[in-house]
Amino acid sequence: MLTELSQYPNVVGAKQVRRAIENGTARKVFLAHNADPRLTEPLARLCADKGVETEAVPAMKELGRACGIAVPAAVAAILAG
Repeated sequence: MLTELSQYPNVVGAKQVRRAIENGTARKVFLAHNADPRLTEPLARLCADKGVETEAVPAMKELGRACGIAVPAAVAAILAG
């Protein structure tokens, strides 16, 4: 689950995740359940359109911690290796 974020190259943040999805380099996208839906829903739709796997995470704080950053994160993606 979230341990994947520490095992593989990843990006954090809406702009970087969107770019990775559009470039075809995102393998899996994590979306924080308590993040603003205006941010996460367009990314979820883009993932569905591009065939990228998504996973819901309960809290932004938990996602940020899994990414190894000291601040909450709304979205993150594992990159194809």
